[in-house]
Amino acid sequence: QVQLVESGGGLVQAGGSLRLSCAASGRTFSRNAMGWFRQAPGKEREFVAAISWAGGSTSYADSVKGRFTVSRDNAKNTVYLQMNSLKPEDTAVYHCAADSKVFGIGARSPQEYNYWGQGTQVTVSS
Repeated sequence: QVQLVESGGGLVQAGGSLRLSCAASGRTFSRNAMGWFRQAPGKEREFVAAISWAGGSTSYADSVKGRFTVSRDNAKNTVYLQMNSLKPEDTAVYHCAADSKVFGIGARSPQEYNYWGQGTQVTVSS
């Protein structure tokens, strides 16, 4: 059974940092692009960041560019999202996702991803 499990969320003050992890089990995703998305209450799920299968290419939403960094450790089958300079508007449930196609560079559309984690809550207080 394939599972993506996020961890590292929590409550932080504005300006603080958190590091999210997404651990995959049941199969390896070392040849698959991975993405991070978030969903705030009453809003649609939105793209945050993506990383290519080998980690050489990354992309970010304009709202997080320069503050968030996505990375991966294929040996650990894990993807990370380092979030710095957090703002109250970053408050959301953060989900990681995996693309079942191999050798992808990381799409921005959630429809391109086939596996999803349950999410981890990030709350930024002002």
